[in-house]
Amino acid sequence: MMRVRRVLVLLALMSGVVATRSSAQAPLPLDEALPVDSNVTVDTLANGFRYYLRVNRRPENRAELHLIVNAGSVLEDDDQRGLAHFVEHMAFNGTENFPEHELVDYLERIGMRFGPDINAFTSFDETVYMLQVPTDSADIMRTAFRILEDWAHRQTFDPVEVDKERGVVIEEWRLGRGADARIIDQQFPVLFKNSRYADRLPIGTRETLESATPKALERYYRDWYRPDLMALVAVGDFDPDEVESLIHRHFAEIPEIAEPRERPLFPVPDHAETLFGLATDPEATSTDVRVYYKQPLRAFVTVGAYRQSLVERLYNSMLNARLFELTQVAQPPFLFGSSGQGRFIRSKEVYFLGAATSDSGIAMGLVALLTEAERVARHGFTTSELERHKIQLLRRTERAYAEREKTNSAAYAYEYSRSFLEGDPIPGIAVEYELTQRFAPTIQVDEVNRLAREWLTNQNRVILVSAPEKNGVSLPSQDSLLHVFESVVNLEIAPYEDGATTEPLVATLPAPGTIVAAEEIAEIGVTVWRLSNGAQVILKPTDFKDDEVLLRASSPGGTSLAADSDFIAAVTAATVVDNGGVGDLGLVDLQKKLAGKAVRVTPTIGSLYEGFSGSASPQDIETLFQLTYLYTTAPRRDEAAFTSFKSRIQAFLANRDADPMSAFQDTLTAVLSQHHFRARPSTPELYEEMDLDKSLAFYRDRFADIGDFTFVLVGTFEPDVVRPLVETYIASLPSIDRTESYRDVGMRPPSGVVETVVRRGVEPQSQTQIVFTGPIAYSEENAHLLQTVAGVLEIRLREKLREDMGGTYGVNVTGSVSREPTEDYAFRIGFGADPQRLEELVDVVFEEIDRLKSSESMEELPKVVEMQRRELETNLKMNGYWLTSLVTASRAGADLRRVLDTEQLIGAVTAAMVREAARKYLRTDNYVRVSLYPEDAAR
Repeated sequence: MMRVRRVLVLLALMSGVVATRSSAQAPLPLDEALPVDSNVTVDTLANGFRYYLRVNRRPENRAELHLIVNAGSVLEDDDQRGLAHFVEHMAFNGTENFPEHELVDYLERIGMRFGPDINAFTSFDETVYMLQVPTDSADIMRTAFRILEDWAHRQTFDPVEVDKERGVVIEEWRLGRGADARIIDQQFPVLFKNSRYADRLPIGTRETLESATPKALERYYRDWYRPDLMALVAVGDFDPDEVESLIHRHFAEIPEIAEPRERPLFPVPDHAETLFGLATDPEATSTDVRVYYKQPLRAFVTVGAYRQSLVERLYNSMLNARLFELTQVAQPPFLFGSSGQGRFIRSKEVYFLGAATSDSGIAMGLVALLTEAERVARHGFTTSELERHKIQLLRRTERAYAEREKTNSAAYAYEYSRSFLEGDPIPGIAVEYELTQRFAPTIQVDEVNRLAREWLTNQNRVILVSAPEKNGVSLPSQDSLLHVFESVVNLEIAPYEDGATTEPLVATLPAPGTIVAAEEIAEIGVTVWRLSNGAQVILKPTDFKDDEVLLRASSPGGTSLAADSDFIAAVTAATVVDNGGVGDLGLVDLQKKLAGKAVRVTPTIGSLYEGFSGSASPQDIETLFQLTYLYTTAPRRDEAAFTSFKSRIQAFLANRDADPMSAFQDTLTAVLSQHHFRARPSTPELYEEMDLDKSLAFYRDRFADIGDFTFVLVGTFEPDVVRPLVETYIASLPSIDRTESYRDVGMRPPSGVVETVVRRGVEPQSQTQIVFTGPIAYSEENAHLLQTVAGVLEIRLREKLREDMGGTYGVNVTGSVSREPTEDYAFRIGFGADPQRLEELVDVVFEEIDRLKSSESMEELPKVVEMQRRELETNLKMNGYWLTSLVTASRAGADLRRVLDTEQLIGAVTAAMVREAARKYLRTDNYVRVSLYPEDAAR
């Protein structure tokens, strides 16, 4: 429930194309203020409380409600470090109208899940409560606003509940500890030097959390939870007049504070010298170098500011593309590099350059980053680069505009939250679309190039380096890092050469095949085609989104058909091909070729199936099929791309075994597979078994016969439009009429009780996973039943281990049933805890399992059923849900109509069925338990 604002600003632009309007339009005054979207009502009550109100129909029958408090950890007094976050937790543990845990209990009873639908976060400068509720009940809406009002000014801070929740907050602190947290502890005081942000991490300190009193929590709450620092965002499928009336009824009478404390904006002071934050940690798994250039905060409120933001987005888009190119050479200077600019924290902006490197490659990575930035400063971007990235920028905005009626309410809610907290304008996508179309064509390469010199300065510069602490790895000195900057200035740097082919993606169209049979399944709006090459195509046109088509294709086989000696070559085959490109186009050239198109196709080879995953805008659907055709018929052998990928993945894995959680997960996998050859942990040595030619041979074999493939297409398309594309690019694919399936490689869990302890790590952290396994008759009924058992048990364990005992931050319980390669199930229970309490909590888990087996009635079941029903309501309006359902049914050879049976399955589960399933499948004489303890824990 705590979120630290990340200081690494990574901006990614989607590719696309759009016809632009002529730039010869009447000029807009650049100092004109951006308007407020006419679709949103923004108003302020007499007491200073602000609200944002918008009607939006996606998802249907839902409201997204955010209570925003313009106060976070940076406002804590010295004795309150961590209490802003603690107060946020207490909002769910007692208010005037909802004592103890009645609030969460009520929300679960109406079908909302704690976490996905009910949540909150605390950051440096704000606290935000998020609530999604059904709108098909006036009583639910009224109660939701009573909850929001209670959060705003009716929390109670009962001492008993404070002590219970204290353990939960400490467990969240414990969960967040590790190498990353210890590196932050070293680097944030440098990054935020002489600023309050340096020592006000939202999670706080353990000492304060352990000693915090209800009075200290209430003091923070009374100081900062007040109407002039709060806002409500309401977006959803509702009557706006009714919701506005509820806002006035519940928030207009919140009393103002007679003598409010000043809500200051804490600065991050400028500095002429370069600051250094060099940190190592024995459990760190990566090495990286980052350079921050702190910048003054700007008001982003005018037309001119919007135009400038386009210029800056284009700069970062083009530089990031160049940095990506560097990762594709045989000996890449870094694993990945990035460039970004944006708001740093509330009072500062920042430009950022960063790279992940090998342990010995810090200097080389920094040289490469700075060289590319210097290349831009000296020679600029090319006109062809700029035009290509303008097209991508325009297309991205066009797609957002096309989806304006199908945008999820949560997206608008977060946008309006930022507007309240940070002053971001909310002109609406129609205005942004108009401005982007007007301004993007007018942006000249010189004004983009200018940013390199403006952003890369010697002032306000911070260099952060982090790496594993181990033999053979040493951090560069401050002087040597400064020398890198000086040396790059003196390098001879050639201009960038932008090569891009003008040849068509598919130079010669294949001879088309035919559709030899068609079936309409009217109940679910599906069409099934059988092609002349034997392939099957399942089509589900929808209107859920206006600009989305999803593709999934699969065929049985996968890596199960590879020999053990070729297993790693098989596992990496699809990624090797994906990195190598298609036909005559390497990956970089392919990306340039696809500029202006919203399309993606990725080949996949899993353990049992091979196939494709893809998506596209409706206007790019032909390219979707062309890429599928090329990845099938023309995978490209690229030695340099292969060598680059191999070296980068080995560098990523070089320190993986230093992470205690990696050791924990590897042990769990090994025990559950009985140390199967194909379940070996990922290490650099393992990937020495990579082989380019073996990967290509395996890939070509897996895609040599399209006759047993099933293609599923879901989204915004017309079957008649798709038909010639399917005939040309899918029905023409090769078919050799072979009969095959996946192979059972014999991976099985052990029998009996197996308990293993892993001792790794320096933090006082423990984790445990309890996994019940065994045979089960595969059916939709059994799969749903086991998921329901998991839902019931998760609520019980959360209430017992978290709410009553304060022993863990959260418990995760899942139940799944597999059909392939054997019919079996896995039921998992996992949580983290204080090492000194882990065994106590595990005992309670088994007590609750025993209690579930004997429960005559269970109050949790109606909650789980309602959650499932509400989730199904929204799922049935999502392309991804239909895609997965149709793929799963087709693989099982089941009737595709079975997706309509889910509601009946939900309503059929009884308490007796849950009880009997628990008795049958949660056998305490047959499970695996793996637990992680720190190295110095008592044995």
